[in-house]
Amino acid sequence: MTTMLVASSGGHFTQLTELWPRIKGVNSECVWVTFDSPQTRSLLKDQQVEYVPYIKPRGLSSVIRNVPQAFKLVRKYKVESVISTGSAIALAYLPYSAVRGIPTHYIESATRVEGPSVTGKALSRVPGIKFYNQHESWANEQWKFLGSVFDGFSAEPLEQKPTRIRRAVVSVGTMEDYSFREFFVRLADILSEADSVLWQTGSTDVSDLNIDGKEVVPAHELEQAMREADVVIAHAGTGTALTSLRMGKRPILVPRDSSHGQHIDDHQFQTASLLDNMGLALSRKTEHLTKADLLEAAGYKVLRSETPKLLHL
Repeated sequence: MTTMLVASSGGHFTQLTELWPRIKGVNSECVWVTFDSPQTRSLLKDQQVEYVPYIKPRGLSSVIRNVPQAFKLVRKYKVESVISTGSAIALAYLPYSAVRGIPTHYIESATRVEGPSVTGKALSRVPGIKFYNQHESWANEQWKFLGSVFDGFSAEPLEQKPTRIRRAVVSVGTMEDYSFREFFVRLADILSEADSVLWQTGSTDVSDLNIDGKEVVPAHELEQAMREADVVIAHAGTGTALTSLRMGKRPILVPRDSSHGQHIDDHQFQTASLLDNMGLALSRKTEHLTKADLLEAAGYKVLRSETPKLLHL
């Protein structure tokens, strides 16, 4: 008997890796169900895991194609509880486990500051699923406030602040199909005098820019680069922001804008604003980003509580 942990790769997966050690009330023996990527391979190398076919955001046809795999895996591992942080992969697994009478838990992404995602809204119509959010402001009878992936982090100014940026990390996560070219054009100029920059570019074509871009960077390599950097500049994805905080950095978050074809919606503006208000990040639009912003962010370190709040399902 085991707990099944279901999450898309990228930010949803990163959130579940952060929350899982804090969750109580379920069997600690687990199997991960996610997509195959350098990130998941790196972080799950010693874990029991099943890699399943990729599901695009709002990809109903690929959700349906994954349902038979859900039937198979639930039986194979004699699953006694299911936990998911989304996104679309949850639609293939949670309705089936709920119908089977298996305790089923859906934790909404921390990016959803004002209400549930499309996935959350769809699942909320399925009887038998328990729902949790990470923002007390919109908790209600159906959506219980659980706690947040950002619990326990705090930012403090450095005693000796840098006067120039020597090492930087620029990252836009693992999203497919959405370019963020304006972001890289701006930063290629701002960081032209830096000694070393790790450019994680995702699906953005940067071949004509004077940068050494990598589409995907393994998790351990990205974490090490963030740990050694003066500053991290990233899209406002929760996974990238959370990884930066874990590595002790107060990132600059630049939200993707759906009106420019950079994302499916504008929830990244909410994430960036939330973390800016908490003092854990600087929120900036691409066109407003300056060298002074980089030095401002580099002047802080992020600390993390050794005893974060336990989460009871």
